[in-house]
Amino acid sequence: MEVTLLGTGGPEGLPRPDCPCAVCATASGVDARGATALLVDGALLLDLTPGAAFAAARAGHSLGGVRQVLLSHPHDGPAVEVPAGVPQPGRVPDGRELALLTGHRVRAVALDAPGTGYAVTGPDGLRLLYLPPGGAPAGLENGSAETYDMVLADVVGRPDALARLRAVGALGPTTDVVAVHLDHDVPSGAELRRRLAAAGARAVPDGTTLAVGAYEDVPDVPRRTLVLGGARSGKSVEAERRLEAFPEVQYVATGGTRDGDGEWAARVSTHRDRRPGSWRTAETCDLVPLLKDDGPPLLIDCLSLWLTDAMDAVGAWDDAEWADGGERALRARVRELTDAVRGTRRTVVAVSNEVGSGIVPATASGRRYRDELGRLNAAFAGECEQVLLVVAGQALVLRG
Repeated sequence: MEVTLLGTGGPEGLPRPDCPCAVCATASGVDARGATALLVDGALLLDLTPGAAFAAARAGHSLGGVRQVLLSHPHDGPAVEVPAGVPQPGRVPDGRELALLTGHRVRAVALDAPGTGYAVTGPDGLRLLYLPPGGAPAGLENGSAETYDMVLADVVGRPDALARLRAVGALGPTTDVVAVHLDHDVPSGAELRRRLAAAGARAVPDGTTLAVGAYEDVPDVPRRTLVLGGARSGKSVEAERRLEAFPEVQYVATGGTRDGDGEWAARVSTHRDRRPGSWRTAETCDLVPLLKDDGPPLLIDCLSLWLTDAMDAVGAWDDAEWADGGERALRARVRELTDAVRGTRRTVVAVSNEVGSGIVPATASGRRYRDELGRLNAAFAGECEQVLLVVAGQALVLRG
């Protein structure tokens, strides 16, 4: 089964008409995208978009052999003209299956948003799943879903759709995940590729023909990642974004609770509201047992607060205690942590502050904390496949 992507952009295309944003201003060449539409084996057209016949011709195909046209989501704007000889588009009711004379079977998948997903089984038995923009499957149960060979979905807008599919086994390690409905939410080029790779997905230019079931050398999701950044740089958002496409994430909050501190409570509430409801939270600085255990991915936020707790425990703020064994005790704690990171089998994303580039602290204890955090970050980064530095919301890849 082959799929030709006549378009891979959002419903308005990319760049959007009359949009002055930076992404639209630079969306040219292979980064320019028409509204998403899929031609399956020349016989099935999923979503009819303006200029579909010309898009097919540019890709070296014709719509003359199309036997069925299915729409996946409501289309705003003027009605799209149906090319001559192409059947009128329709929708399949949720849960119903349509059998084509070409040997393809199409089942309508219920979603949690307006629209319909389509699971297509080709004559060769290969399976693909196509989801509309802003949609994720609804009502999935463990053991009830088939594993797809290819998934085409709104990875940027609904990464949780992949999490749901992974949770029930519908998305496996060999599934080719292709991002479609790409809009101006993420800059094109390297940043888009980096975001998608973190979810185990990729993007292709308009007009690309893909062989369903063919092995694609997509970069593996990094198993250990350190995200560095200054205050309000967006480092926590970046760390959370990297695990949105995975179910059952364990969020480890090292800051604990601070009774009577309204500002801290507001910050905690903001983080909590931003996280998916399926994530579990543990408030602890005892990271080593978590790293040694098997389980879902860990998101540790953050190492700088872990260090504060560790320095409290060894009396690092007192010069006499620091000289009389406190420094050695802290070094041992850091080694124990980094050894656990080296040996962990879990996917780990950790957040830490980068404080070494700012004003020199006025106090000896402040300078000590700055120095020890720099050493901790360096040691932790040495055990990670990927290290990022977030500046003004932009992630710079330092490693990986």
